[in-house]
Amino acid sequence: MARGKHGLLAAAVTVVCAVTVLAVPGTAFASVPAGPADPSPAPSASTSATPAPTTTPAPVPDAELEKVRARLDGLYHDAAVATDAYNAAEEKTRKQSVQLARLEKRTDAAREKLAELKDQAGAAARAQYRDSGMPPMARFLLSDNPEHFADGAGTLLNGARATKKLIAETDRVERELQRDTDDAAARWKKLERDRKDKADAQKTIKARIKDAEQLESQLEKKEKERLAELERQAARKAQTAWLDTGVLKKEADAAKSTAAATSAGAKAVAFATAQLGKPYVWGAEGPDSFDCSGLTSQAWADAGTPIPRTSQEQWKQLRHVDVTEMRPGDLVIYFADATHVGMYVGDGKIIHAPRPGRTVTVAGAGTMPILGVVRPDA
Repeated sequence: MARGKHGLLAAAVTVVCAVTVLAVPGTAFASVPAGPADPSPAPSASTSATPAPTTTPAPVPDAELEKVRARLDGLYHDAAVATDAYNAAEEKTRKQSVQLARLEKRTDAAREKLAELKDQAGAAARAQYRDSGMPPMARFLLSDNPEHFADGAGTLLNGARATKKLIAETDRVERELQRDTDDAAARWKKLERDRKDKADAQKTIKARIKDAEQLESQLEKKEKERLAELERQAARKAQTAWLDTGVLKKEADAAKSTAAATSAGAKAVAFATAQLGKPYVWGAEGPDSFDCSGLTSQAWADAGTPIPRTSQEQWKQLRHVDVTEMRPGDLVIYFADATHVGMYVGDGKIIHAPRPGRTVTVAGAGTMPILGVVRPDA
């Protein structure tokens, strides 16, 4: 059977980087049944062999390109999941590093304080034995002079109070130092786990993107163009279906009784708009490239309202609003696992950083499955 590009693509759809190629119907040659030996002499070396007929590979059907599109969507979604995990681990390591730096300063200060207290205790002990080696209590009890007795009583009382305070302070600083030391040790372990999570997520991201690139490399230029058109058609279909729900009419009705974008929301939208055309890079927070949540978090940071770094934490921590009540600046969260986010800019559109190989762009808000809407400046 002839093995064509059609078969190669089908294999790529089923398993990325497949080592076997599925055969598809093509030009075949009929088998000649075995018969008696031909008594005629074999042809001479100068006899030319008849060239095999050539065929033009059949174009890949749209149905098969749809499978490619679905597979690519799955690979890039897996990369987005890993990117959120990477960003979360990055945020955790950043916070742990800050906490460890603070703990280090505190433990250094506690060690200095403890050394100072021990010096004071040593000085008190040395003073005690400088006076004939007799402790204050013994000298106090042996005194038969009333004046000396009164003076000694006051001195003894003050000395006892000072000693008690010194011991208590030393004990407190030692406990504080031990607590901070234990806390630092626990945070170091957590930091190492976060770094491992970050490295694992990074490997997954790179692997999924590589798989997607290899899958796309199986396509000819015309097929890539058709695939892009199929993507546009799917996006238009999804957006039309979303608009047909009447969501924009409900939004317009709601806007009559609610405010439009706040000043902070307008500033966040302006920031996102200024990033149009910049490339998507996983883990990026600008200024030259962004991933989806890097764009939204930086836009709101620029507006003076810090929000969580990842789309999943944005979904968890920010106030939820009904999709019919969303206003410019709100964040639209996508997919059941909250692994993508875009900023609503009005008129049924969002600005978002789509995926590797794409740039920050304007898209229909309904082109992907909406999980919900959150409001940073609620």
